[in-house]
Amino acid sequence: MSVYIAGYVLISIILLIIINLMVIKKKKSRKAALESSRQNFQEETIDQKTSTSPDEKLIIREMASEQAIHSSSAEKVSNPAKQKEDFVQGVHHSPNEHEAKAENQDSDEESPPNKSMEIKGGKGKIIATMMLGAFVAILNQTLLNVAIPHIMNDFGVSASTVQWLSTGYMLTNGIVIPITAFLTARLGTRKLFIFAIFSFTVGSVICSLSTSFSLLMLGRIVQAAGAGIIMPLLMTVFLTIYPPDKRGAAMGIMGVAMLFAPALGPTLSGWIIGHYSWRVLFDIVIPFGILSIIMSIAWMVDVIEITKPKFDTAGFIFSTIGLGFLLYGFSEAGNNGWDSTDVRVSLLIGVIGLISFIWRELTTDQPMLELRVFKYDIFALTTVIGMVINMAMFAAMILLPIYLQNIRAYSALDSGLLMLPGAIVMAVMMPISGKLFDKIGARWLAVFGLIITVITTWQFTKLTMSTSYGYIMLLYVMRMFGMSFLSMTVQTEGMNQLPLRLAGHGTSASNTARTVAGSLGTAFLVTVMTNRSDFHSANFANVVTSANPYLANKLTELGHGIASAAGIPVQQGQILATSTIYGETVKQATISGINDAFVVATGIAVVALILAFFIKRAKPSAE
Repeated sequence: MSVYIAGYVLISIILLIIINLMVIKKKKSRKAALESSRQNFQEETIDQKTSTSPDEKLIIREMASEQAIHSSSAEKVSNPAKQKEDFVQGVHHSPNEHEAKAENQDSDEESPPNKSMEIKGGKGKIIATMMLGAFVAILNQTLLNVAIPHIMNDFGVSASTVQWLSTGYMLTNGIVIPITAFLTARLGTRKLFIFAIFSFTVGSVICSLSTSFSLLMLGRIVQAAGAGIIMPLLMTVFLTIYPPDKRGAAMGIMGVAMLFAPALGPTLSGWIIGHYSWRVLFDIVIPFGILSIIMSIAWMVDVIEITKPKFDTAGFIFSTIGLGFLLYGFSEAGNNGWDSTDVRVSLLIGVIGLISFIWRELTTDQPMLELRVFKYDIFALTTVIGMVINMAMFAAMILLPIYLQNIRAYSALDSGLLMLPGAIVMAVMMPISGKLFDKIGARWLAVFGLIITVITTWQFTKLTMSTSYGYIMLLYVMRMFGMSFLSMTVQTEGMNQLPLRLAGHGTSASNTARTVAGSLGTAFLVTVMTNRSDFHSANFANVVTSANPYLANKLTELGHGIASAAGIPVQQGQILATSTIYGETVKQATISGINDAFVVATGIAVVALILAFFIKRAKPSAE
């Protein structure tokens, strides 16, 4: 382990030196270019005004001198062409107007630098930095699922205990996502992203070095505190630095991180677990976390105005209780069933807390999360559609691995490899769908994508013990192809309606709703699968009985055949025959339960398809 740590430190030092040298060199060249440009346009402005009177030339020279003084202190990152235009136009202004300009320039010295100019030169660096952090954070969420049995064995914990690694992570996300808008306004995008990726990386180190389950659980919570902030913050930055007509392509790129990483996770995790310790799952993300920290320190800037909003303590408490208990109740419903006392009490407390949170945010002057964003009709509609899509999308991500690994006995790696082509298709299509969105909007893209999703989801209702691996892969690829037209395009359409000042609140509200919907969809579909499997198992038990003379005769023949082939007593052969039939019955019942869950998922996708016809082209609100 000391070798790993030494390697991380060495990599960090080398990267820090390289990046610092690049930044220093870039600053020097930019400074020289700005100085040269300033001198050139001042000389050209004066020389080209040969037709003006001597008094006008004097005014020009005075303005050029004043501008040079002001630009050195207030406009460190400037646009020479724009300044030149201002000087030429200034010739035709009255002296009073020149004085007003000078006063405005003086007042500008006290205001923050114009970030739009800085972003214009470094937009790609900001996006690259945040995309790396988001991709690694989302990838880590899906890496751990395959390692659960190995962690149970290493720490000697039960399944109900180890599932807290996922539940605790999700609960922490549910707590931090609603306060992201407040933290963004308070700290700015630069400090908040550095904190988020630093928290995620530290949590990964704790998980990798953990010697007990409690320490591993602590690391997951620290991870989640950072990961829950990264995605809403990334969306806020995208919406701020890209105009509405360019957001589709930009959000399409962001969708690669959001949807490609979860699909890649099972494949990568299955291969690692097959060859190395589960700790490597955390080891591999630490260097990328360190790299993202270094990049964010060197390249990140604040893209929104930093204010000092008052912290809504009551709102934070209500949201923590409401969302925490609600997500916990949904999670436990998938394990213990909806009739469990713990589930019912948790859901009741969650609903009360959520109602209190909504009431608080709608009545306070400075809400932690501005819920009035839902008064914008397109945003509200697309958020609902996004929630429904999330619920349907989780069907394949949860149910297919159960079918492949538990029923068909495929390895974790084979299960992950089946989903990899779909992830690649989505990674290719997301930027394309984003560009199409900029041209035609979200409605017909969503309709097209949901038609494909409905058809392919329905095809998953026909799984059997003989369904081929290649056919399942083809269905999954087509399903991901349809999904690539949905999530980011629909969400971007809604966000485009919001005024820029509400972008942070909109992303927090949208991500909170989708998180709850994803948790609800997971618990609901798993519960449907479990209940329907029990129902089909009971039906099989009523048919496959010793009272049925035909089946009893066949069972006896099978017992004799097994006894003869294995060279064991007939009685033992009969027991083996009964066990074999019972095992096949359970498999068939489980497949039927999975098929029924896909029927429900198809119905959910149909609801989203109907709602998609009501999506309109959004225009930014002037409010």
